Amino acid sequence: MKKGDILLGIILFVIGFILTVKGGNMFVDSAAEIAEKMGIPKFIVGATVVSLATTCPELSVSVLAVLHGSKDMGIGNAIGSVSCNIGIGMAVGMLFSSIHINMKDFFAKGMIMIAAAVMIIIFSADLVVTNKEAVFLMAVVVIFFYVNIDSAKNGRKTVFGKSEKISRGNILYFVAGAAGIIIGARFLVEGGQEIAHMLGIPEKIIGVTLIAIGTSIPEITTAIIAAAKGESGISVGNIVGANIIDMALIIPVCTFISDGGLLVEESVLKSDVPAALALCVASVIPVVLCGKFKKWQAFLVSGIYVGYIGAVLI
Repeated sequence: MKKGDILLGIILFVIGFILTVKGGNMFVDSAAEIAEKMGIPKFIVGATVVSLATTCPELSVSVLAVLHGSKDMGIGNAIGSVSCNIGIGMAVGMLFSSIHINMKDFFAKGMIMIAAAVMIIIFSADLVVTNKEAVFLMAVVVIFFYVNIDSAKNGRKTVFGKSEKISRGNILYFVAGAAGIIIGARFLVEGGQEIAHMLGIPEKIIGVTLIAIGTSIPEITTAIIAAAKGESGISVGNIVGANIIDMALIIPVCTFISDGGLLVEESVLKSDVPAALALCVASVIPVVLCGKFKKWQAFLVSGIYVGYIGAVLI
């Protein structure tokens, strides 16, 4: 064990943490300001623009894995991120802040998220996602963005009224924040991996924890910081939007670049996908039935996630 390697890992980890937190603050502040100036509900901004930016790590990891022959990682990474987003990001947001969002918007997008998870279970039942099935999944994300665009138009007319011009500074701040989150997340993962390898932690544990959580750090960071700043619309919208993109955009992209379809490991079908579906249902249905988010939901989703991780490790 080399002290220099561990020190490098610690340095990368610390730099990554600082970049991620600082970038997250910039990202949330600029997203909230852009939403307000454009007159678009913050949930919609969180579910679209913010989600597209924060899912970049999952997209890059999944695509690179498939191109390098690890097709099973294509769906595994995307699905694992869905569970992580809800089990950590949304759980913390529900536990430590009051979430106030438009229930009509949340219900529509939440049901799309659940539908995407159900479709993946059906399509992966034969342990492969075909190009034809990928097209159906892609249709889900098209519907999702169409619904958001329609909601944004209605939101500008009925909620905020006249919109203001977005300054170049707002855009630069938004881009800089997104870059900080993505680069910081990469440093966090690389630093954590280096430390884990030096300490002799098994590859499987590294994959289930550091890689899955690492690629979800942008969503988790954004959700937690947004919730802490009282921007619950951006927080919840980001998680829901990111999950839909993970399932209905990243998986189809990985399928299209795979020869013979995207292979699905049996363990992914038996544990990862059902856990993701359970978390999607647990994060949406209680809200629909109760009319608002409840604190006990945080314990429910985090409990499901901890149970899932424990089962995978065992």
